[in-house]
Amino acid sequence: MAAAVDAVYPPVCAGCGRLTGQHRGVCPACWATLRLIERPYCEVLGLPFSHDLGAGILSADAIANPPVFERLRSAAIHDGIAKALVHGLKYRDRTDLAVMMAQWMIRASDGTVAACDAIVPVPLHAFRLFGRKFNQSAELARAIARSSGKPYLATVLIRHRRTAQQVGLGASQRAENVRGAFSVTEDGRAALFGKRIVLVDDVYTTGATVSAATRALKRAGAADVTVLTFARAMSGLI
Repeated sequence: MAAAVDAVYPPVCAGCGRLTGQHRGVCPACWATLRLIERPYCEVLGLPFSHDLGAGILSADAIANPPVFERLRSAAIHDGIAKALVHGLKYRDRTDLAVMMAQWMIRASDGTVAACDAIVPVPLHAFRLFGRKFNQSAELARAIARSSGKPYLATVLIRHRRTAQQVGLGASQRAENVRGAFSVTEDGRAALFGKRIVLVDDVYTTGATVSAATRALKRAGAADVTVLTFARAMSGLI
């Protein structure tokens, strides 16, 4: 049966489309462009260090500007194959990629998925969801929840205010754009109170969106929020 399926739908690289030995895989050439985020990194912001500075070391940014969430973890730097996968999921309706991407995210979560009480996606505004037909963050969050066996809270957090696209905005403009854009439903408050939450998004850039979402979760009583993204934008190691 599997051979018949492969004959009709041969396994191809998720990045470039070359034939591969298995489904949901990448070819050696694309794999070579993947920059996974491995230790050592900042315990709070997950920023990779160029060399090991010792256990529990924080980056200068984490010390000077502590985030509202407890920690951030990302699977890969947002370039090469990682960027291609994000764009495929987000703009080319490749929802089939979410399962593979979710596995990398669980690995990168540093045990926080295993220790959390629930998985929550960063929501889209209803108008944008209607136009796009699906929420890429929700696809990743759903795949993570299924794989880990954790509750998937798809509707507790809502984006009640329609915001402009974040692409092209500076850090301060991004923060202002999403300020107060998120809220938690009444039912969501009971589900979140005192819980350890993993908040899922596709890409971390300046942190404006996930910070605004975290504030809404914390106001609803969430005790601990880990932000987990597939990729993060950055220029290099610290």
